[in-house]
Order: sequence, then structure tokens, then C-alpha cells
Amino acid sequence: MANTPGADAKRETRSATSRTRRKPALPKGVQCAIRAMADKKATDVVVLDLRKSGGFTDFFVIGTGGNARHLNAIADAVSETLRTEVVERPHLTEGSEKSEWILLDYFNFVVHIFSRDCRSFYALERLWGDADRYEFSSEA
Repeated sequence: MANTPGADAKRETRSATSRTRRKPALPKGVQCAIRAMADKKATDVVVLDLRKSGGFTDFFVIGTGGNARHLNAIADAVSETLRTEVVERPHLTEGSEKSEWILLDYFNFVVHIFSRDCRSFYALERLWGDADRYEFSSEA
């Protein structure tokens, strides 16, 4: 095969693609949480895979809401979706009506729903910087 500019571009694209990490097969509960957050228009939804990080749980599912009412709507949607589709309830729920951070603990994964300022302040993504990170658009 001749060394043409088009062939070089194809080789570069293939090598860049092979370096891109595919999203893992996530547990059904995590997938349901992501979908419920997207349905309620949570922004900046991220999953941190903590299995290699020695964390106390396998995954963090993190999303942002616009105000306290929006945070509660997202949390309610996640809880309801997991209750009906996976028959799982959170073992611990933290946060309240006026809270800027709601936490739903499902043991194998923890859902964090933040206000934008609170998420920036606590910066869980930086705190768990060694964890694999997977981003999901709100259309997911």
C-alpha cells in the first residue's frame, strides 16, 4: 500500500480511536440512575468508577441541578426509577428540601445531586481524581 496523505490520516484516526477508553458495562442500577437524571434534565452527569481506587463503593453517579426544587425532582426520579425497575431503595438518603446536595446511597453505588456552587466547592471529581471518569450527556 502506498504511503498517501489519506492513508496517514486513517492510521492516525485508528490509533486515536484505539486509545479512547470505552464506557464499561455499568450495573443496571447505575444505568437507571443515569437515565432518570437525564429525564429530569440534570446537567454534567458523570460516573466515577471507584473499583480500582479502593473506595467504599463501586461507583459515584454525579449530576447537577438548577435549584433546590430541581435537585429534589432529580432525586425523586432516581429513587422511583430504581424502586420500580431494579426493586432497590436507597439505604441512606441525605439532604433536604433546602439542601444544595442530595445523596442516595445504594451500597454498590452512590448518587450525588449537587447545585452548581456546591459541586464546585466539594469537587468530588478532583478528590477521586484517580478514578476512571465517564461523562453522559443530558440526552442519554
